[in-house]
This record gives sequence, C-alpha cells and structure tokens, in this order.
Amino acid sequence: MSLSRYAFSVKPQEALLILITMFWGGTFLAVQYAVTMSGPFFFVGLRFATAALAVGMLSVNILRGLTWLEVKAGVVIGVAIALGYSLQTWGLQSISSSKSAFITAMYVPLVPLLQWLCLGRLPGLMSCVGIALAFTGLLFLAGPEGNLLALGEGEIITLASALAIAAEIILISAWAGKVNVRRVTVVQLLTASLVSFAAMVSAREAVPPLTTGLLLVALGLGIFSAIIQVVMNWAQRSVSPTRATVIYTGEPVWAGIFGRIAGERLPLLALFGGALIVLGVLVSELKLKKKKTPSAAAATEAEQES
Repeated sequence: MSLSRYAFSVKPQEALLILITMFWGGTFLAVQYAVTMSGPFFFVGLRFATAALAVGMLSVNILRGLTWLEVKAGVVIGVAIALGYSLQTWGLQSISSSKSAFITAMYVPLVPLLQWLCLGRLPGLMSCVGIALAFTGLLFLAGPEGNLLALGEGEIITLASALAIAAEIILISAWAGKVNVRRVTVVQLLTASLVSFAAMVSAREAVPPLTTGLLLVALGLGIFSAIIQVVMNWAQRSVSPTRATVIYTGEPVWAGIFGRIAGERLPLLALFGGALIVLGVLVSELKLKKKKTPSAAAATEAEQES
C-alpha cells in the first residue's frame, strides 16, 4: 500500500478557488466587526440579499430559463448556506475569528461522515484517521479554560455551522453540471437571505440601526459572497470534491494570519489544536491505493501513448 501521488499542476478553476479561499479567510474579522453592530441573523440576511441582488442584476435574461430542478437545488443549498453562515456569525459573538475559522474547517472531515450517515457510503481509512485528528484538535482548540472535555457555547454553535457547510459542499457537488450556475446561485442566495430574516422572528432579534459601517460591511461581504458562490458552483463542475476541499483547507490558515495581524493571540495548546485540525483535513483527503503490478503499469502507459 502507498499514498497516492497528487499532481502539483493547478488548473484555472483551482487557481480561482485558491484565491477566494485566501480572501474568504479574511472575512471572519469583517463579520466579527459586523456583529458588534447587528444581530447575526439580520446581518446574514442583509449580506445574502445584497449578494442575490448583485448576481440577479447580471443574470436577468438568463433567469427566464429557470427550471424546477434549479429552483429545488437552489432552495435546498440556500437553506444549508443560511444555517452555516448564521450559526457561524452567531458563534463569532463569543469566540475569536481565528478560533472560529479553525472550527469551521471541521466541515471537511465531516463530509465523509455525513455521506456515511445520509448516503450509506462508508468512509475510508484515511477519512477515519482525519476525523479522529480533527476532533482531537477541536478539543485542544476549543476547550474553555484548559478543560479539554468541554466546549463553550460559541464553539458548539460554530461546530454546528461546520456541519451545515459540509452539507452545502455535498449538495453543490450533487447538482454540479446539471444546472445553470448563475440561475441556481441567485435562487440559493435569495433563499439564504429569506431563511436568515425569518430566523429573526424565532430568535426575537430586532432590526439594528442601519449605520454606514454596517451597510458597507454587508455590501462588501454580500458582493464577495456572490463571487464565492458563483466560483464554487462553476469550479466544482470540473474540480473534484477532494481537490476542492483540500484547497479550502487554506481558509483557517489565512484567517489565523489575518487574526494575528489584527492582534488576536491564541494559546499554544489552541494553536496545536488548530494544526491538528488542518492536518486532519489534509489526511482525510488522502487515498490509499495498491501499487500497480509491472504488467498493469505497462498496459496503462501503452494506453496513454496510443
């Protein structure tokens, strides 16, 4: 048995995913600033309303061909997006942006776990090792006041958001290539906005004062959210879920860098936990395969040359 080799060539689609991942890591600080002026559900609703409007204005003619499959896909993905981002924003009210980013990265090893629970696909050996490493890292990172057997409210809420984001990744991959990217993006962004606004009622969250700072952050993140969703939907038509999730691993690293620049300081044990989570994410995407016999390898080379 040997670890499979990964090619280091980067396709344009993968390069774009790497770029948005870098900027994505910086959004944690922006959201943390926003929740000092607004409740989480209103802010997420406003953010995705802006995003839906931005994509919709560029897709007026294309939207006329909207199909029932695209409506269904957009609504289901949109609900997952609303849950993921609303819970993540809620958690940022009580934990640092760096910690939030590392916990959010748990969605990667959670993908094979969800596939097993929902689709009956047993995770492989490396996925199981990755899950174990990531959850161990979570305990080191998130245990409040050095208690490794307990998680605080913010950590639990953020972990729930990671579960929703894992569902989003699976759903996007399930419909990729079957729907029009821009049409389904408008539907999912609009759904995410409506679900978030509706959640304000059950959460008894009031509409905050619409200050310039809040509107600017919501507008900026809204436009960036639109770009993220369009790029993810477009790129994952030709980039495998495995390659995509490995690229997304850079998100907490970038968030940690931006958080450090902003003055956040995680304890040494927390940094160790964050490193374990990133390692778990990478390990969960490795695959073990048998070495080819000389005859099989020769046959493969002959096929490639012909």
